Amino acid sequence: MGHGVPELVLELNGRTWNLDQSRSYSLGRDPQSDVTFDDARVSWRHATIRWGGRGWLLEDHGSTNGTYVQGQRIHQTEIGAGASVHLGNATDGPRLQITATADVYSAPTAYSGQPPQQQPQQVPPQQAWPQPQQPQAGPGGPNGPRIPQQAGGPPPQQPGGQVPVYGGRNPTTFHRLELGRVTRIGRALDNELRVDDLQVSRHHAEFRSTPDGRHEIIDLGSHNGTYVNGQQLPSRSTRLIGPQDIIGVGHSTFRLVGNQLEEFVDTGEVTFSARHLTVKVADNKTILNNVSFGVPEKSLVAVIGPSGSGKSTLLKALTGYRPANEGDVLYDGRNLYKQFAELRQRIGLVPQDDILHTQLTVQTALRYAAKLRFPGDTAENERRARVDEVLRELKLDIHKEKQISSLSGGQRKRVSVALELLTKPSLIFLDEPTSGLDPGMDRDVMKLLRGLADDGRTVLVVTHSVAELALCDRLLVMAPGGSVAYFGPPDEALNFFGYETWADIFSAFESYRDYDWAGRWHGSQHYQMYAADIDAVAPQSAQVAPNQIRPAKPQSWGAQLFTLVRRYLSVIASDKGFIALMFILPAVLGGVSMVLPAAHGLTYGSPKGTPPLANGEAPPILLIIAVGACFAAAANSVRELIKERVIYERERATGLSRSAYLMSKVLVLGMITVLQGVLIGALGLTTRDLPEKKLIVSPLIDITIAVIALGLTSMMIGLIISALVKTAEKTMPLLVMFAIIQVVFTGALFPLFGTAGVEQVAWLMPSRWAVGAMGAVVDLNTLMPNENGADPLWKQTTGAYAMDIGVLLVLGLICCVIVSRLLRRHEPEVMR
Repeated sequence: MGHGVPELVLELNGRTWNLDQSRSYSLGRDPQSDVTFDDARVSWRHATIRWGGRGWLLEDHGSTNGTYVQGQRIHQTEIGAGASVHLGNATDGPRLQITATADVYSAPTAYSGQPPQQQPQQVPPQQAWPQPQQPQAGPGGPNGPRIPQQAGGPPPQQPGGQVPVYGGRNPTTFHRLELGRVTRIGRALDNELRVDDLQVSRHHAEFRSTPDGRHEIIDLGSHNGTYVNGQQLPSRSTRLIGPQDIIGVGHSTFRLVGNQLEEFVDTGEVTFSARHLTVKVADNKTILNNVSFGVPEKSLVAVIGPSGSGKSTLLKALTGYRPANEGDVLYDGRNLYKQFAELRQRIGLVPQDDILHTQLTVQTALRYAAKLRFPGDTAENERRARVDEVLRELKLDIHKEKQISSLSGGQRKRVSVALELLTKPSLIFLDEPTSGLDPGMDRDVMKLLRGLADDGRTVLVVTHSVAELALCDRLLVMAPGGSVAYFGPPDEALNFFGYETWADIFSAFESYRDYDWAGRWHGSQHYQMYAADIDAVAPQSAQVAPNQIRPAKPQSWGAQLFTLVRRYLSVIASDKGFIALMFILPAVLGGVSMVLPAAHGLTYGSPKGTPPLANGEAPPILLIIAVGACFAAAANSVRELIKERVIYERERATGLSRSAYLMSKVLVLGMITVLQGVLIGALGLTTRDLPEKKLIVSPLIDITIAVIALGLTSMMIGLIISALVKTAEKTMPLLVMFAIIQVVFTGALFPLFGTAGVEQVAWLMPSRWAVGAMGAVVDLNTLMPNENGADPLWKQTTGAYAMDIGVLLVLGLICCVIVSRLLRRHEPEVMR
């Protein structure tokens, strides 16, 4: 042991441990802990003891029942000879005695972790609250270490300069790498190193030891990727690794130490912290201002605050959806922004709106989600087993055959949580999960989240409800302007602000918006206790290259497309109202043309060779058919993207392909549009006499092809509208406007050819080209003569017809590209 380092001995039930400054010592019920306790009051991973540079530090890891020194609960404190530590209970919990072997080292007084009591007051903050004071120094003077260190801060540096893994915890297991041998890792039983994790491919990667003593990692074409220091290896590529490299495979992380692999399994008990998060928008306006906090493992954290306090922005920054402009988010000491591609698999997010198709049953919806999220080589029975396991865990197995829309609000929220639990995330974020729920359901949801945290996860919930805050371990209160007003235990918050109710506090936020809430927080003793250590680290730029954070796709493009098409068909099949409307609407629109008098129909091939009818008797039929096709096809698609926007955003963050998603919509809606086009054409034209001259197949089929092409392009315009609007209510006015514009620019109401300006605008309208194609079939230049000359779009030639259809399809392709670009706006920023 180095010079001046006090030599301490731990004593527990007659056993002793001589402390070595080069390593840390874990305390808990985990059999792999250095000091193991057989007491239910002790957490699985309760605390650690390590050398902190100036003294020995005892750090509690957010244990359920606490760590006590000299009878006072601590989060982190220095300990020395003579200190008495109780775990789980201050009086009769398991007792750990600290003694000296050589140097005499007395422990300083432990920081109690309890804030000073304040008397409630009902006066404006300017008059009653003190101005912020400089943070107090810790033991040893101004340059001494601060106390207590908040769990979730940066982990200690490992001996030998190695990169810390999982907050400096001990490895879960060890694997020896023999020289010249290959160690394959994967989910299958035939791997030398088997990982029981559905996020891992059956044969995922290989570790190889070369004859010259070097080591390398080879990705075997894994679905979710192999990561080195948070960056994904290209598929089938090889990379040399050393003791400074961290290799990520699913929920397991490996580090090379000599010829041995240390494996760290992410069981969910991880710390989490944010340091100096700052988000700025246009005009350099700050909407999130220097937010720092940290939480220990197995914690439930609530975030509350008035409107405009940056809660949603904070949630996006913490999940990596919208990385902060400055600052870091640390997942057990690892930078989330720089290693998002790997760590995003460990994070679950439940938005305020449902992230499942409510038309499906609970079981069906979760099975489709499992197909999209698990690797492509996951067997059906493996996915079903995981779905059933989650259903049992959340007590949803009795509701698995029910349609999600028939469940109560609290039960639907459980289903959304179940979806996120499929991949066993360690961190779960929820945005307003109790919004719109009655007090009973509010309590049930918060108890659910409490249970998730107790089972070994860290849960952070943004909420407006303050009724069940006592269930939380920590409370983060955001002030107007996006800064922190308080962070600490919920039961101490009211006393901290000096008010009796949360309504009074929120009123104070509104009445005194210019007050320095953040300054008061930074000058408080609570700040010293719960955030000072994290805040002491200088802010850093959070900008990361896009290729460093783009996650892998769990399945191939084709597999995703197949699953999305099947799911979309299942959703449609479950919606009886949509199916009925899908056939009734074109039937009505096509049937309208049948009620027109025969004198105004398409009458050709009259007896004795009489000439065809003239003076506009055919245009009304073509107009009705064209407008009917436009309206029916656009109506099919105009709500499809807006109603799934939250679902798409979440699935995109888990590796969903944008083009596969869009193509699934195009294929299914296109199939429906084709059927509707045939129905409209059949009802509108089979009772009419058509010309004998054919351009491609027959006049009836040629016109029907034009109707279908018009429907497909109109369907794409409907998708554009759906991607543009912010709410579903805005789609119908835009749909009606689109239909009216198509009526005007068909060319069947008044001549467009030769009309300067109007004709050029009409080139952008699909109805102009569709009526042009139908006009070429029936020779509208003869039936509807134009004083400006014959319309080239209506020439009764195969070339004119083919041009009309071709331009119509090109317009549809252009619309498809536009939809793809618009979808990009609704994706997590890290995916753009």
